[in-house]
Amino acid sequence: MWKFRRFFLISGILMLASELWKQYTLTFLIGGVSYNWWYFPFQLCSIPMYVCLLLPWARSRRLRQILTAFLVDFGMLGGVFAFFDTSGMHYGYLPLTIHSFAWHIFLILLGIAAALSDRLAVGWKNYAGSACLYLACCLVATGINLLCDQYGTINMFYINPDYPMTQKVFSEIAAVLGDTAGIFIYIGATVAGAAVFHLGWRSFVLKSIENPNHSVL
Repeated sequence: MWKFRRFFLISGILMLASELWKQYTLTFLIGGVSYNWWYFPFQLCSIPMYVCLLLPWARSRRLRQILTAFLVDFGMLGGVFAFFDTSGMHYGYLPLTIHSFAWHIFLILLGIAAALSDRLAVGWKNYAGSACLYLACCLVATGINLLCDQYGTINMFYINPDYPMTQKVFSEIAAVLGDTAGIFIYIGATVAGAAVFHLGWRSFVLKSIENPNHSVL
């Protein structure tokens, strides 16, 4: 794991630097010195940046494994499924579009690196921990949405109850069952999708070791 410490730290710093550039560009070069809360950096695909900055300093092995599992399960999920609907990745300013595509590709690479960094993190308890982290982020996102709604359009994690669900498939579900139901189904589907990624990672690791009863269970 520790041979990847520098990689995660450098990745987090580079992601933070590119995010600061993005915020500066959107606010000063494009937004007329008016901050657009829609781009506040607290979406699912933003969280891996914070995880990378925290992971190298985590002293608890359990915490490191939970953070590693998050990068594989939820980070890679966000990176992969962003390409199923790229409408939100296009900007009127080409460098921002390039940044958006590069960011999501990097999430996939980051997930692969995390999967290689600690095979013992494939235990289901670490998936449960990463799912709890995701749900905690959903609560924080909801708080940000409700607190900052008065300042402009904001929809962190796409679960602001004041806006119609915009995610593909789930927007159709919300149109039938209502936005609240659509939000909860979306969150549940994300947790289930991350479990599928974790299962794939776990299956690969178990096949690569001689003893299937290794402590990854």
